[in-house]
Amino acid sequence: MKNTERYKRLLPNDEPRYIRCYDNMDESADRYTVVYTGNYAGKAKGWYDYIGMSSMPFHPQGIGIHGQSEFQPIDKPSYKHLGKKIKFSDLPEDCKKAVMQDYLYYWSFTDEHGNPVK
Repeated sequence: MKNTERYKRLLPNDEPRYIRCYDNMDESADRYTVVYTGNYAGKAKGWYDYIGMSSMPFHPQGIGIHGQSEFQPIDKPSYKHLGKKIKFSDLPEDCKKAVMQDYLYYWSFTDEHGNPVK
């Protein structure tokens, strides 16, 4: 899977290309928000999938909430209300893991159970 040209294009240096990451600096329990911005199979036009999460989205007391947001017809919606824009590498490790699971699924590298798609 990792050796394909498509993988290299969508995950340069093994980091998701079509995301925007935000940190609201502890203003809410779901401190980190990652918006999936690319066009993947099943994405509704004008809607953006996202995950809002604490630093431990897999912990029983952590937060990992998926959602969708609709934006008015503009090319690049503003996400200022989500906090400061950060790099994927700045996310806590568990947040990176959650984002990668979603990203690989959205771009059809894995099935809904995380198994590689052939």
